[in-house]
Amino acid sequence: MEEELMKLKGDHHIPTKTLVKNLVKYVSKYWKRFLLAFVLITINVALDIITPLFTKEITDYLSKADVNSTVLYIVSFSVGYFVLCLGNQIILYLEAMLLQRTGQRIVYELRMEVFTHIENMSQNQFNDMPVGSLVTRVANYTTNMSDLFTTTLVSMVRNIFTIIGVYIIMIVLSPLLSLFLFGFVIIVFIISFYFRNIISKLFRIERGCLSDLNTFLNENLSGMKITQIFNQEERKMDEFDEKNSAYYKARIKVMRAFAIYRPSISFIYYAAIAVTFLVGIQPWIGLTSGGVVAFFLYLSRFFNPVQNLADQLNNLQRARTASERLFNLLEVEPEVLDAPDAIDIDHFEGKIEFRDVWFAYRPGQWILKGINFVIEPKQSIAFIGATGSGKTTILSLIVRNYEIAKGQILIDDIDIKKIKIGSLRKAIGQMLQDVFLFSGSIKTNITLHDESFTDEQVNDACVYVNADRFINKLPNKLEEEVIERGENFSQGERQLLSFARTVLHQPQILILDEATANIDTETEVLIQESLEKMKSIGTMLIVAHRLSTIQKCDQIFVLKDGVLLERGNHQSLLAQKGEYYKLYQLQFDEDLQNN
Repeated sequence: MEEELMKLKGDHHIPTKTLVKNLVKYVSKYWKRFLLAFVLITINVALDIITPLFTKEITDYLSKADVNSTVLYIVSFSVGYFVLCLGNQIILYLEAMLLQRTGQRIVYELRMEVFTHIENMSQNQFNDMPVGSLVTRVANYTTNMSDLFTTTLVSMVRNIFTIIGVYIIMIVLSPLLSLFLFGFVIIVFIISFYFRNIISKLFRIERGCLSDLNTFLNENLSGMKITQIFNQEERKMDEFDEKNSAYYKARIKVMRAFAIYRPSISFIYYAAIAVTFLVGIQPWIGLTSGGVVAFFLYLSRFFNPVQNLADQLNNLQRARTASERLFNLLEVEPEVLDAPDAIDIDHFEGKIEFRDVWFAYRPGQWILKGINFVIEPKQSIAFIGATGSGKTTILSLIVRNYEIAKGQILIDDIDIKKIKIGSLRKAIGQMLQDVFLFSGSIKTNITLHDESFTDEQVNDACVYVNADRFINKLPNKLEEEVIERGENFSQGERQLLSFARTVLHQPQILILDEATANIDTETEVLIQESLEKMKSIGTMLIVAHRLSTIQKCDQIFVLKDGVLLERGNHQSLLAQKGEYYKLYQLQFDEDLQNN
């Protein structure tokens, strides 16, 4: 896990060869489109670099011929030049549309793969992965990859072709003058080589700072209520200023590097122009006046692509860093996966068995130690114990949010590792203490955008769990808007909506993890009524702090330090006068004091 976390933070460097190999996997299925684009780019570059030859011919013709006799000649060349440029722009449009569509499709597939990969990760992995960093990878970095396929690579190929094609024509026009200018070409590539190495390191630092900034923002905007309650705004502002300053300094270093590089290339360009005029007019060079003009135009066509390559190198390094971080994420293997021979189960009876189950979130720090029990179908079971005793962990293991270290967990006598995760979780309805509601409406939060459910089914589920009591009082009823995280509803109302959501999806096993905690007395009565109804749905597993809510359960399991100490119903456990009796007496005394 430590190695995987380092990869996710961007500390793991992936060689360029490996990155290219990974990218080829996405490009290869569209190789015909890229081949056609390559042909169009070649035609586009060829048409673009021959246009100065028109200027050369006209200039040479005017220097020799009578002006009155050249009107038709010039008109013909002008028309030809216009047609050539028009055709070139049409080819440019076709090429751009082809590449944009293909590039966007590749990035769409990559974004889907990254998001699906994240969905398949275990809760244990999410605990170690900053959400802000994941958001940056799915949103920002895939956008950088989009620029790579639709703009950067195309422009780089075009500019490289232009540089090569222009220099070949310059050699044809004047081998001697081209030889003089070859020294400038070498200097340009030496500078560009060193610039590439420097900017690559700077971009890696910049991306790391941006990821840290996004992680901080995501975490602190979500927890702004706590920040304000404890009057921590100033301290958080200082922390944000530190991360913002780090990103600012990283950006300044990148801009400073480009501020040095671009003028350096421009200086070489102007020096090359001076050499062209000083040497080009010499008789021994053998250039005509039109040749000198054409050579000057080609110089511009030569150095403009070189300067453009700097910007494209900027985007290329961004895309490289982005792809490195994306593939770092994709290299993190999900801890919980379907076995090759995993099967689908359409329906569970609800028998659950733990056989000598051991589990630890961190190696050696055992949370569960050799847990054994059997729960029969349709039974209601409560787990109680002090914080950290392993109650919630047991429920999380049943739905395979985590993978056990030793032992077996069976449902209907089938090892859950041999059941497909999707099939397993579909049969288990979970109602947690912290209910998460999505932005949208009450209806979409209950159906989870599954349009196969009818309005009648949704209403029936709401009535079943008593959620209709407050929904019918709302102006828009089921279409009432839910703001982010459901903050416009009380804790109890959110819990009733989660009950309706669970009942609607018809699970055969129900899990309630502190579902009745932190709610008002009136709502608790509604929830208790709902729980009594829901017991008839299937096997019910409950973790509850208030012992009064679990007294009617078929069995109560008492946990302490990861060990199952006692089991039985309420009366039999009180008669034992063991751990359960102590917890009951302690809570009874607390209730008396509160009253």
